[in-house]
Amino acid sequence: MWILRLNMADRTYRLEEAPAAYTRLGGRGMTSTLVYDEVDPQCHPLGPNNKLVFAPGIVTGTTAPSSARISAGAKSPLTGGIKESNAGTSWAQHLAAMRIKALVVEGQPAEQGHYWLAYLTWDVPAARPKVEFFPADEYAGRDLYQVFPEVYKRFGAKVAVAACGLAAEHGYGNAGIAFNDRKDAPTRYSGRGGLGAVMASKGLKFIVSDNAGAPGVEVANKALFDQGRKKLAEAIREHAITKPQGGLNSYGTAVLINILNEAGGLPTRNFSSGRFEGAARIAGESIFEGNKQRLGKELYNHACSPGCIIQCSNTWHAADGSEIASCIEYESDWALGANLGIDSLDDIAEMVRLCNAYGLDTIETGATLGVAMQAGVVAFGDAKGAIGLIHEMGRGTPMGRILGGGTGLAGKALGVTRVPEVKGQGMPAYEPRAVKGIGITYATTTMGADHTAGYTIAPEILGVSGKLDALTPEGKAALSRAFQATTAFIDSTGHCLFIAFPILDIASGFEGMVEEVNGVLGTSWTGDDVPRLGGEILKKERAFNEAAGIGKAQDRMPEFMRYEPLPPHNQVFDVPDSALDSVFGEL
Repeated sequence: MWILRLNMADRTYRLEEAPAAYTRLGGRGMTSTLVYDEVDPQCHPLGPNNKLVFAPGIVTGTTAPSSARISAGAKSPLTGGIKESNAGTSWAQHLAAMRIKALVVEGQPAEQGHYWLAYLTWDVPAARPKVEFFPADEYAGRDLYQVFPEVYKRFGAKVAVAACGLAAEHGYGNAGIAFNDRKDAPTRYSGRGGLGAVMASKGLKFIVSDNAGAPGVEVANKALFDQGRKKLAEAIREHAITKPQGGLNSYGTAVLINILNEAGGLPTRNFSSGRFEGAARIAGESIFEGNKQRLGKELYNHACSPGCIIQCSNTWHAADGSEIASCIEYESDWALGANLGIDSLDDIAEMVRLCNAYGLDTIETGATLGVAMQAGVVAFGDAKGAIGLIHEMGRGTPMGRILGGGTGLAGKALGVTRVPEVKGQGMPAYEPRAVKGIGITYATTTMGADHTAGYTIAPEILGVSGKLDALTPEGKAALSRAFQATTAFIDSTGHCLFIAFPILDIASGFEGMVEEVNGVLGTSWTGDDVPRLGGEILKKERAFNEAAGIGKAQDRMPEFMRYEPLPPHNQVFDVPDSALDSVFGEL
């Protein structure tokens, strides 16, 4: 197994055998460990001492279901702390097939403003990865939908691509890293935390991979791996949320719009209400029926990456049947819809397309635009105004740069007190005053406000692993802690987080996940080891953040949520600070 290092100061690369301490790591565990081990917590995120780390999951590149995930990690320009953000893409499988444990981008060109493309292939005679560097200025300053076809034409149809867009070139805290989807379009994102800006700060525009001739992932115990893979795949196909033509395959993640709206937990007009009167018009069911009407047939969803059997990625089509955008995730649908008072799927889809084109995180973009609307820059419900502001972000105008800096920065610049962020990162699509457990996750996760870090929505709203009262704070600190630790492990395996639904409800599915990992690594971990191993990752992340000046005092919700009751339940965020402090205190 290799650690591949790209030195952007002189455009050279170095291969190292992965140290023994790293052999059982993957995905988030690998990125966070390398950032913890090698990055100065006090460094400037866009300076020469930060490093950008990519790592495929432990089972990525195998036949494990829904496991083509890549983790990206660095010190975040948005939060100032450690960041891991992952995406589903064939690019992850390419690295795994070349037995690259981690790809580390380090150093910085002395002359800023020029960009490079790293071309990663397998050197068959030498039996190792190799890298060539090419100038990439011709791709800078342009829409990613324009440049991806050019890259594929140049390097061939079988390559996979990681890229950063205009938002990254501008240095935004809102800049993601784009990966190819199954149609070779730039729609799969490690969106959160500004990692695209870190990539651009290194002068690196693209990493193009071709795994032809690569040996593939080494599996220590194939029989055990196959046994686990079968168990997990059966659980995914059995569970109501993840089964074929079930909730996610039919309606995508946007099926949650109506569910959260009914629960009074759908943040509306910059978190001023928990219900949106236009929810039904933008929900997953409306996407399904709208496509059916416009295409003349039912359209079920597709996989974001090879090997995904959940297949929750949707596409929204125009009245003439042409594609506007893919994918209209729940988070994007909410951020650019209910949070802005916009109930037109055509407008939401256009904003998703623009975010993909410019390399913007849709969640941060929507949360920031909500703050801008609160400040009166444009009115709530003004879709044309919102689209115009996204264009300003792409062009890098003064207003665009303020908004590109993220929710926290925009709130300060625009003088707004209702700013839904934690550690500088905008909140996702779950109102913490109406769903107390997810609020604890937002407050305490090492990543800034991040629902994927500890998805307590599963029991609080969906009834997965047992239904809990979303409005009570009782017992929610322990719940969030358990979810955060388990999630850190899942993020390290390379599986999509949505396997959490079947493994929480179906014991054999959980067993299967652990057996897959043991089969690849040759370990003998049990289910009891999952939260322990996840907790070890969290401790490293926490230690990095504390050294960066981010500790318990930053594990807090915005003040307005403590005193503004949220309609319709008229709840405030009443979780005591002692409960928030206990999340990491008891790890």
